[in-house]
Amino acid sequence: MRILFVNPPYISLTSRGVGHQIPFGLLCVAGPLIDAGHECRLIDAERHHMKADEIEAAIAVFKPDMVMTGHAGSTPAHPACILVLNAVKRACPQALTVYGGVYPTYHAAAIMCDEPSVDIIIKGEGESTALALAHALVEDQSLSTVPGIVHRQNGDAVETRPAATIKDLNEWRIGWELIEDWDLYQCFGLGRAAIIQFSRGCPHRCNYCGQYQFWSRWRYRSPKAVAAEVAWLHRTHGVCFVDLADENPTSSKRLWREFLEALVEENVPVRLFATIRATDIVRDADLLPLMKKAGMICVLMGIETTDPTTLAAIRKGSTTREDQQAVALLRQHGILSMLGHIVGFEEERFSDYLRALRQISLYDPDLLNAMYLTPHSWSDWTAENGERRVIETDRSKWDYRHQLLSSRHLSPGMIFAMVKLLEVAVHCRPRALLRIFFHPDRELRKHMRWSFRFSFRVWRAEIAEFIRQPPPKRGRMSLAEWFGKAPVSSKHGTGANDTHGGGPVVEAAAEKMKQVGTS
Repeated sequence: MRILFVNPPYISLTSRGVGHQIPFGLLCVAGPLIDAGHECRLIDAERHHMKADEIEAAIAVFKPDMVMTGHAGSTPAHPACILVLNAVKRACPQALTVYGGVYPTYHAAAIMCDEPSVDIIIKGEGESTALALAHALVEDQSLSTVPGIVHRQNGDAVETRPAATIKDLNEWRIGWELIEDWDLYQCFGLGRAAIIQFSRGCPHRCNYCGQYQFWSRWRYRSPKAVAAEVAWLHRTHGVCFVDLADENPTSSKRLWREFLEALVEENVPVRLFATIRATDIVRDADLLPLMKKAGMICVLMGIETTDPTTLAAIRKGSTTREDQQAVALLRQHGILSMLGHIVGFEEERFSDYLRALRQISLYDPDLLNAMYLTPHSWSDWTAENGERRVIETDRSKWDYRHQLLSSRHLSPGMIFAMVKLLEVAVHCRPRALLRIFFHPDRELRKHMRWSFRFSFRVWRAEIAEFIRQPPPKRGRMSLAEWFGKAPVSSKHGTGANDTHGGGPVVEAAAEKMKQVGTS
């Protein structure tokens, strides 16, 4: 089959600050299809800032049998994905359209009801399901035999039995050959960049996060194989920066150590960026010299909030003391710390922002990423807070960078001002500025200056956008109404590949979807 992968033209404000990343998810799905003999090609409409007519023209040139799309920023990228599939139906009406990712996994029924350009939705992990789908099409088999999809049959949306979670991640390779020009993908001022997954899933149960539900359980690739792949990317394609796209790469200290040791043995000048829990940094303090030697340049720690009561309520599983200790340990070993702070878990007051500023200043991070709570329909937090009011109904802004929920205590303008002032106050503290200008490590000093400069671009762009398009002061609907009904919380923690419903939320349109197959 001729299979076209289209990375949708979803352009976020943050791309101005970090650069463009490879469409890693699409490459993961493409690898097994290429190995099975299918002719695959990638159109990166995001990187090339393509408009609908340009996408349509590119599709018409390739004349695909099937077009697949999806995006890591699954919820805000949904409108862009639908734009792509609409373009497919105009350019090649006979081509089959396939949509995958986290958002379509949990909103499959509504999408199939509202978007006629979507022929098939892949629920959960895509590698195995996409391969089975292509095989069924080539062999002219019924799509009802393919587990893990929703497809159209006689005018109805039909959901097949759930696909099994991939047990051995080592059996599936990434389709790196679809990247034609690596110079198009440069991040954090460190040159050619790639994304790698050492593991999938997270054993923790934070109530605002849906990762543990989507991935079902924590799984990992061979530490030596991942290290070898990083080295191959550098030696073959000149990649100098790797973003570990793991939800929790340090779930196993033993395996994490093996990966770091293998990377040191490869001896390549590649810098790493990873998201790691503060509790794991403290637990693995003895591994920090090895992390530094392996190339770790910056660690993002999602502290989420500085309020101990809220930390307990969202089931974060960490303490403010551990957060502060983790920052100090990273600095002690020459690794930059970036803190992720989220506002909106509670309806904060002015005093809450002042407390956050004092506490974050006490932590003394190198960088701060201040964000707004972005509820997911399938998360426990949404189920518990369905009465909160939605002020942003543009789905493309459900991206952690825009206010979505109103507060009884502060207007959207006041909240926005507090967040922007928090960012300035943290980054412009005297000791923070001293590090930017006089840090003894030349590489870290250069990286901090680059981050400061490009973060200011994002900061300035967000202010300009807020002035042009301020959100309403009060939402017209509740969070439960926005998602169609009061969400039903899943307490058993099964994954997207393990439940017929694709998650804990039962969509309003689900009654129109038929079930076929057996487990």
